[in-house]
Amino acid sequence: MTPDQIRLVQDSFREIVPIRVAVAALFYERLFAIDADLRALFPMTDMTKQGAKLMASLGFIVHGLEPADTILPTVRVLARRHVTYGVEERHYPIVGQALIETLAAGLGTAFTPAVREAWEAAYGLLASVMIAAAREDQLAA
Repeated sequence: MTPDQIRLVQDSFREIVPIRVAVAALFYERLFAIDADLRALFPMTDMTKQGAKLMASLGFIVHGLEPADTILPTVRVLARRHVTYGVEERHYPIVGQALIETLAAGLGTAFTPAVREAWEAAYGLLASVMIAAAREDQLAA
């Protein structure tokens, strides 16, 4: 990610924070609309609490993008935990789509093409690290 992309992600996330509860709810609504089967990964889950966890994780990642290597160990642990929840590699593009659609709705006109590109780069980095960590665990098993 470029320094400008990092700044765009961080600045736009600050705009999301005041509406984080609604954004988190919209994310899961979009996620389940894209792939209803993913709902099964959240049995008996309080989705309000899950949304708070999502937003806390996003905040941690967004603020740790500079330098990104400081958050990578935690991201790898997060990936391994998600494998135990049933998350598969094929789910990452779906989550990315839901995230981008949610941000577009939440930010409205502030979700410019440059902001979209920056978020896509950030999610691409996150997803690639998480997928690699999950693959490493599968190979070690």
